[in-house]
Amino acid sequence: MFRILKQTLGIGVITEPAPSPDAAGLESLGIEVRRLIETRYGNSLAIRMVDAGSCNGCELEIHALNNPYYDIERFGVHFVASPRHADALLVTGPVSRHMETALQRTWRATPAPKFVIAAGSCACDGGEFGVSYASCGAVENVIPVDIRIPGCPPTPLDLLTGLLAAIRGTVNA
Repeated sequence: MFRILKQTLGIGVITEPAPSPDAAGLESLGIEVRRLIETRYGNSLAIRMVDAGSCNGCELEIHALNNPYYDIERFGVHFVASPRHADALLVTGPVSRHMETALQRTWRATPAPKFVIAAGSCACDGGEFGVSYASCGAVENVIPVDIRIPGCPPTPLDLLTGLLAAIRGTVNA
């Protein structure tokens, strides 16, 4: 055990630096999201994330939104486990045939008014998978989509910008 500890101390820290997006840009986006959420949804926006068959690249970026660096919960955005508690659905990946019914049920279980965000190139247009025997393609082929966030995968700032556009669309509706 001491050998491992000595080796660890000898190597030192070998991590990469934190991402360096424009901190003012993140803050200004977050403040605008917070203001619109308070206008339309009270104090918080509940999102149910659905992986409809993705490679998990988009999920990694979505999870990054909850880490201490981005921390979107401070802006009033929360992820929930049940569609019955959600205001919005965030769907990733091309919809596999096995997830088609589950996605439709999730959409029906989400109370109105609701909006759907397709996150990532696969969710927006089917990506490289398209429509096949195993894939329905884009999310809009299965349920109505309000906002599309392209990218493979979209960055956390892209996701936050898309969320802001979705909230703006519901506030103005």
